[in-house]
Amino acid sequence: MSAACFKAWVHGRVQGVGFRYSTQAEARTLGVLGYARNLDDGSVEVLAWGEAEQVDALIAWLKAGGPRSARVEKVLVEPHQPAEPPRDFTTG
Repeated sequence: MSAACFKAWVHGRVQGVGFRYSTQAEARTLGVLGYARNLDDGSVEVLAWGEAEQVDALIAWLKAGGPRSARVEKVLVEPHQPAEPPRDFTTG
């Protein structure tokens, strides 16, 4: 297994439009673990951990705009090393 982990910060109209729940559904479909949570600045932080190919697919989905109701303006991504792998994909 070639595990990869990234944190992404999604900016735009991404709160109050079902973005976290759509991200959770997409992540679970892809077999990616982690979380999506709202931040105080109006962005959404996403932690994605799993097979590199599936994590890349989730990041591409985020960059493509996520759910139809959202308007993604930019996605910042950086590698992340979690203390321990997540056990599920949650919305917090």
